[in-house]
Amino acid sequence: MASYRPGPDETELPGPLATTAFVYDNALAVIALLGCGDEAAAGLLGRALLGSARSDRFYTDGRLRNGYRAVQLQTPPLLPGWWDPSRSAWLEDEYQASTATGNVVWSALALLHLHQADKNVEWREGAEQLVGWVDDNTLDTCPPAGFHGGFSGFEPNAQTVRWKSTEHNIDVMAASRWLAGLPHADPRWKVMARTATNFVEAMELSEGGFRIGTTPDCKAGDPDQLMLDVQLWPILARADAPNRWLRALDLARERLMVGQGFDFNADRDGIWTEGTAQAALALSTAGRPREADAALEEAMRAREPRSGWLLATDGKTITTGLATGPDGEADFFYHPRPHLGATAWAILAATRTNPFRPKKARDNVHGAR
Repeated sequence: MASYRPGPDETELPGPLATTAFVYDNALAVIALLGCGDEAAAGLLGRALLGSARSDRFYTDGRLRNGYRAVQLQTPPLLPGWWDPSRSAWLEDEYQASTATGNVVWSALALLHLHQADKNVEWREGAEQLVGWVDDNTLDTCPPAGFHGGFSGFEPNAQTVRWKSTEHNIDVMAASRWLAGLPHADPRWKVMARTATNFVEAMELSEGGFRIGTTPDCKAGDPDQLMLDVQLWPILARADAPNRWLRALDLARERLMVGQGFDFNADRDGIWTEGTAQAALALSTAGRPREADAALEEAMRAREPRSGWLLATDGKTITTGLATGPDGEADFFYHPRPHLGATAWAILAATRTNPFRPKKARDNVHGAR
């Protein structure tokens, strides 16, 4: 599924987004559709993820790219692109052709949800393939050991992304713990889960909350560079999350809140709809229903009438402070366009569907009702 649709003041998307189906957004859509009981539609997207991992125009190791073209799946799957008349050339976006560790693991989580829904062993095998690829290709033992960011650039010269992201390691922690809990599980999943969990714990801040991760030379990231999802996802990812992790919710409210919504980072330049929906689910999971309801109501204010999807922001472009490349300047923004990821997260919050854990554990131990 295409990740974006034209915004309220647009007739078409810019070329780099016009045909793009980001893997992360599609993995979220699988889980959201299952949360709504639509196994057939979820299975179609799951097949696309499986097929894309099993065939590539260059790689044979089972990785996924960050984005594919939003068309019927072909073999090998097509990457997004656009015609640039000024250059008389067909262009592709470097980030979309790259492989981020977190996106691979989110696809595995989607397949695990499908496996729980219909017990088809192919979904489990696909998830094992993807998480195994992460273990084989992104493990970084430089203290604190964890899983690095993946690979950036066009084939055959993609470069290793040496920084380690707390967000990515939360994803690995969740998927490997899920796999480790299945019957006849490979012992490697427990080892992966321990490594990722130790990394996340190493990123804890003394006042509560979590650092963004480590720099390419393994130094801890700036404690003032707070990112919303890094504060929320640990609480969702572990059913046995220690109580001290709940302080991250208060840190997010104190440093990242805009009205009843939340920004991506601490500059508070607008409301990030996707993150506000994430906050609604995290607050609900933590047993704080009034705050959760207020956050979900704020997210739903971004609903765009034409499509029914939620706009990615509250009406203005917001910054993230992040770069799409391994070492470039901060060029990652969210614009007020209907966004599949934001819409999916709102569905997850509304249906109380925890994307990180099996359905039986979606109401966690912190007293949520």
